[in-house]
Amino acid sequence: MINEKELFEPVKTEEIEAKEYIRPSIGYWADAWRRLKKNKLALIGLYIIIVLIALAIFGPMVSVYEYDATNLNNVYAPISGSHWFGTDELGRDVFTRVLYGARISLAVGFVASFINLIIGVLYGGISGFMGGKVDNVMMRFVDILYGVPILLIVILLMVVLGPGLTNIFIALGIGYWVGMARIVRGQTLSLKEQEFTLAAKTLGASRTRILVRHIIPNAIGPIIVTATLLIPNAIFFEAFLSFIGLGVSAPVASWGVLASDGVRSFQSHPNLLFFPALFISITMLSFNFLGDGLRDALDPRQRK
Repeated sequence: MINEKELFEPVKTEEIEAKEYIRPSIGYWADAWRRLKKNKLALIGLYIIIVLIALAIFGPMVSVYEYDATNLNNVYAPISGSHWFGTDELGRDVFTRVLYGARISLAVGFVASFINLIIGVLYGGISGFMGGKVDNVMMRFVDILYGVPILLIVILLMVVLGPGLTNIFIALGIGYWVGMARIVRGQTLSLKEQEFTLAAKTLGASRTRILVRHIIPNAIGPIIVTATLLIPNAIFFEAFLSFIGLGVSAPVASWGVLASDGVRSFQSHPNLLFFPALFISITMLSFNFLGDGLRDALDPRQRK
């Protein structure tokens, strides 16, 4: 007969006193930042954006030239130590005007993205959360706007409102939120059937509280990615509007205005077009790289 004591092995003292190693818990945003840092292109894009913002804020302040100061004795000066990007047809320093143009172009991108963020999130969230006839009516209106090219809507609004920086904000804010609304609606339709939403309803939370405190925060990943990718599109639209004469008015300079001015003398002085076009391209690439990196970093399915 087997002795019961032989079936058990006493635990050794070393095993009792062994330390317990537990991996520290990593929050959602800390994990997202960790994954974003592994994406080299996204990180490079982020650093370039930070540098561009710093140049736009402080560059014109430290420059020895004014962006609108003319000097007819120094027209079309070549690239030199005094004028890094040369001068234009009125003797204005192109480098200073490019830095000042960064203020206008980046401001258009960020402000337009913020306006579209507010309108799109509220519209899409309400449409998806209410459902039924309300959702059908609201989304049919979105489908109508989505069927018309956004650039055409913005151009028509600019023709009616007239050129100007404020009117650009209004035009982009009115006709540019459709994509954000559709994304937020899709997220809301999925999240409103989750257990935490049903629990909030059971506890008596109002519709507004459920939407603002529970649904929208859980959809913040796709919202941030979409808002980031909206910025380069808005910068491109502003550059195009200024290029065709519907953007900001002289002597205010944006990258689109500088590119439009550079086209007229491109054959003899290509630097006047090259540098604003270069900054537009770098900015759009940087935001696109950052947006792609954020899409991967904020995706909970890729969290480890």
